[in-house]
Amino acid sequence: MKGQSVINESALLESKTLRSSVLERTDVLDRVKALSLLPDGMHVTTAMVAAYFQVGIKAIRSLVVDHREELEASGYRVLTGSELSSFKELSGIQSRTRSLALFSRRAVLNVAMLLRDSEVARQVRVYLLDMEYLARTQPVENPAPTDPTDVVSLDDRIDQRITHILGKTVVPMFNALIETSGEHRRELMALRAGVQRIEQRLHQHHARLKRLEGVRDDRPAVGVMAAMDAMNGRTFERHIAKLLQRDGCTNVVVQGGHGDRGVDIIALTADGRRLVAQCKRFAPYLSITSPDVQKFIGSAKVLYGADVALYVATCPFTPEALSIAAEAGITAVHRGVLEEWSAGEPLKILE
Repeated sequence: MKGQSVINESALLESKTLRSSVLERTDVLDRVKALSLLPDGMHVTTAMVAAYFQVGIKAIRSLVVDHREELEASGYRVLTGSELSSFKELSGIQSRTRSLALFSRRAVLNVAMLLRDSEVARQVRVYLLDMEYLARTQPVENPAPTDPTDVVSLDDRIDQRITHILGKTVVPMFNALIETSGEHRRELMALRAGVQRIEQRLHQHHARLKRLEGVRDDRPAVGVMAAMDAMNGRTFERHIAKLLQRDGCTNVVVQGGHGDRGVDIIALTADGRRLVAQCKRFAPYLSITSPDVQKFIGSAKVLYGADVALYVATCPFTPEALSIAAEAGITAVHRGVLEEWSAGEPLKILE
């Protein structure tokens, strides 16, 4: 798309400027995996960063050596002396070390954009790039004017009263002038045509704003998966129950929790088939494996005798899990399908 610059992963890894441009999006860290913080609620240690990215402490220390200036700019610091003593006292940390390296959330995100040998870091970059893509590629139409009377700024919101005035006052005024004028009739007609074009542009502009500000039916709503990633397990189950009800299911019961025998939701489809669903709100870098699906098959088919069995997850399925699900008649609702379903696309199995 012209005029848009979409960041890709390789550019993010190589460009300090691009990394600094997205450092404020620290919320992506918790979307991928919960980031544990020190008692001050603001910092993490080197060991905590290593644990988050599932790498050794040496890998993080090596990264600091190579990119210390950049990381310090994003919030990395080493406390010593009285500053360290004050921090220990305020945060309640018990440690005899003479120095303590601390990372802010921005610095942790910076590490994610530098650390190559970590699947968690890669998932953070993927999530970050998805968010940036949505932010940078919203459609904006602003065609160059071909006539002086077409000049109108479409960059700012224009009060709809202007459109009303043009259509109900200015154009009728030109109509009256044209009827009573002989000498300037042609010029007045040209001016009237220009005003009508401006009015049409304003209508189109307001229609575009409405589409951008509302939920469009032809693509998943922005933030759908981010919202689900922020849910706890119980809230996620209730969200899936609402989707089932939206698509015509009745007798929907959320029974997730202890004693649910491997099924979180039971219901009847619109045509009376018995439905069960298992709901897993996992981080997007995890996967549903074949043992997970096999366990659900036993519950859905043997214990519940389900006609329709949904395994709904906020993460992908392994190829083996998908194959087993297909063979056993289990509908695998993986992250991509779930996003479309939540945005309004009905599941085919429910139609």
